Amino acid sequence: MRPFFRPRCVASLALAAVAGTIFAVPANAETIKIAFIDPLSGPFAPVGQNQLKTFQLMAEQANKGKWAGEHQFEVVGFDNKVSPQESLTQLKAVIDQGYRFILQGNGSGVGLALLDAVNKHNERNPGKEVLYLNYAAIDPDMTNSKCSFWHFRFDANSDMKMEALTTYMAKDKKIKNVYIIGQNYAFGQSVSKSAKEYLARKRPDIKIVGDDLHPIGQVKDFSPYIAKIKASGADTVITGNWGSDLSLLIRAAKDADLKANFYTYYAVTTGVPTAMGAAGAERVKIIGNWLANNESNNGKELVEAFKKKYNDDLYTAQGHSSIGMLSKAIKETKSLDPSKIAFALEGMKLASLNGEVTMNRVDHQLQQPLYIGVWTKTNGKDVKYDQENTGYGWKVEQKIDAYIAAQPTTCQMKRPTR
Repeated sequence: MRPFFRPRCVASLALAAVAGTIFAVPANAETIKIAFIDPLSGPFAPVGQNQLKTFQLMAEQANKGKWAGEHQFEVVGFDNKVSPQESLTQLKAVIDQGYRFILQGNGSGVGLALLDAVNKHNERNPGKEVLYLNYAAIDPDMTNSKCSFWHFRFDANSDMKMEALTTYMAKDKKIKNVYIIGQNYAFGQSVSKSAKEYLARKRPDIKIVGDDLHPIGQVKDFSPYIAKIKASGADTVITGNWGSDLSLLIRAAKDADLKANFYTYYAVTTGVPTAMGAAGAERVKIIGNWLANNESNNGKELVEAFKKKYNDDLYTAQGHSSIGMLSKAIKETKSLDPSKIAFALEGMKLASLNGEVTMNRVDHQLQQPLYIGVWTKTNGKDVKYDQENTGYGWKVEQKIDAYIAAQPTTCQMKRPTR
């Protein structure tokens, strides 16, 4: 028995055999353990805990629906405190415990460190490879210059999101002065760079009146930043902030009565809806890969099941896409070998919560539709589901086809022999 899968109870198998074939459990059924390495303590813990519960719910759905046949999934959380060093310590621990699949998404700095460590481990330990399923670390380099056969990204990267967002913004002639603010690490820097480049290409008349990067997870009072934004005359703010860095930024803007509209990547994340409340109505927008109040009501059963089980809000589609594709690869290959699964994932298509998605073979970047939503009071129609019991939720302003956000890639991937 391979050490990274937990066998079903031997006694139970024996009883099933005695009872007759109607109760038989296939001998090759395994529990596939997935290590979720993300913040479960500290300022970003609410986001990490929400995402852990999301993946655990998707694992339950997969187990009930036999997405991977008789195999069962178990997602276990490991706290990395959004620290690259702590993440490497946790990676070593989970590998020592026999895990062959890891999930991570909160922070591209962490993601880049894990990517490098997974590559080195796999090179040194043939036959004991680890597969890295990235659900939200969206620095473009991870599927460009640093692309890896052992890494698959299930969220759109930041350039893809900015392409879609600026295409949408370019149509709004009221936008004249834009202020960019973000966290000072790989992802925040990427958002700043692409926002300036794409707006210059699509709306050269728009002025960038400010561009700030601040330490991630360290600013407790954003009022000085909001004062700068207010003084700049900005009518629009673009930010890639997430977690407490976004909720505190939004709260400071509300306290200062800043009238600018906010275009965000992560206003859907835990804590931000409460910080916005009524003050964010019709002024805060988001670019993402799925919204609960989508045009087809896709995922509504999951939204309601998540609320019932955890009294929390389901707000990401990546759990469905990643567990769904992993299950499909296991079924197709009839294998639990990460190498065989990786080859099967390349080019795979799946009907996910946001429509058909495709895992690009060239760079392992998922190609998928994107949504732009606006924070709006619930109305029981196109805004049925609120967030954090605020009475406000996300109304779809536009669904964007995958090809519009698609970006070229510089990936030159090295693949193992089959």
